[in-house]
Amino acid sequence: MTAAQLAPARMDVRDVVRVGAAGLRTRPTRALLSALGIAIGIAAMVAVVGISSSSREQLDRQLAALGTNLLTVAPGRTVEGDAAKLPAEAEAMIARIGPVTGVSATGKVTGAKVYRTDRINRAETNGLTVLAARESLPRTVGAVVRGGTWLNGLTGRYPAAVLGAAAAERLGVGRASPDVEILVGGERFTVIGVLRPVALAPELDAAVLIGWDVAATAFGFDGRASTVYARTRDSQIEAVHGVLAATANPQAPGTVAVSKPSAVLAARRAADTTLNGLLLGLGAVALLVGGVGVANTMVISVLERRAEIGLRRSLGATRGQIRLQFLVESLLLSTMGGLGGVVLGVAVTAGYATYQAWPSVVPAWATAGAVAATMLVGGIAGLYPAIRASRLSPTEALSAP
Repeated sequence: MTAAQLAPARMDVRDVVRVGAAGLRTRPTRALLSALGIAIGIAAMVAVVGISSSSREQLDRQLAALGTNLLTVAPGRTVEGDAAKLPAEAEAMIARIGPVTGVSATGKVTGAKVYRTDRINRAETNGLTVLAARESLPRTVGAVVRGGTWLNGLTGRYPAAVLGAAAAERLGVGRASPDVEILVGGERFTVIGVLRPVALAPELDAAVLIGWDVAATAFGFDGRASTVYARTRDSQIEAVHGVLAATANPQAPGTVAVSKPSAVLAARRAADTTLNGLLLGLGAVALLVGGVGVANTMVISVLERRAEIGLRRSLGATRGQIRLQFLVESLLLSTMGGLGGVVLGVAVTAGYATYQAWPSVVPAWATAGAVAATMLVGGIAGLYPAIRASRLSPTEALSAP
């Protein structure tokens, strides 16, 4: 068999990886320092993404507590200028809207005045309103009972009242108790609960809240809601806002007043957009730094290993095999740095988030993307040194000092 008939030996995957890792094993200190440089860049990227995501999650929770997805529906005015009323079925119809996740309501009880005792001057009403309230109201508007309990299916039928924070202060009621009574429309009601200030529905702070059933039996309440509260999914709030009026009163949607989506929602989206741009910019810089580090390491490796390259070429290694060897070495170096950087970045994020009492959030795309992007950048960065190494002739490489 002549030399022209000899074909270069093919290398399987294990041989390729073993040969590519040879340069890392023979120079472990340099490989470690190079991988550490890449790891620090990737860790910085992951940590920035993680800390920013954790901060954004905390911000989102705070903004959600301010009611970014809460809309209110109330009766407006008729064409003649008279006060309109919501249909009795308004709550049920609004609840059928797909993106709506929660509905509750209050109804104003007209003509009912509130006094601490029957010895109070009739003119001193303290500006309090009496509202019939659904059992689901605290869950929908985020109200919290400071003391006592909220209305339920049983207490809502009897003369029991829950006071808003301002109402309790004006009436001089410090806490709920079976022994504490107030006069509501001339009837004695037991104070069973006191609310904390309600940020999403401040009108409840100066209200005396009673059950829907007792409002009808004791004061002739007609059962029509004066305010309907609807929670929606954030992504659908504008769409829900657009159909609420027609849904609440299909026959006269113009007589329904719907609150506008909160300005807090716009602030939340603006913050998300700004943070996303920041993350992309910092990630690109970190990857660029990592790529430069890989390219620098591989170029120096080629210059120092010219004798090795010449020996392999003289023993029959093809240019493709030389090129593949250095390309795999670059990929292994990048992968080591990328994985180490992800672990370090996650640890930094968790530590900082714990210190700030934030939820720790590291997006999956950040960790997976960091490793993938590092390998891609490392491959590109190692491509030139690999090609340069493959172009060295055996005589030129062996004669190198």
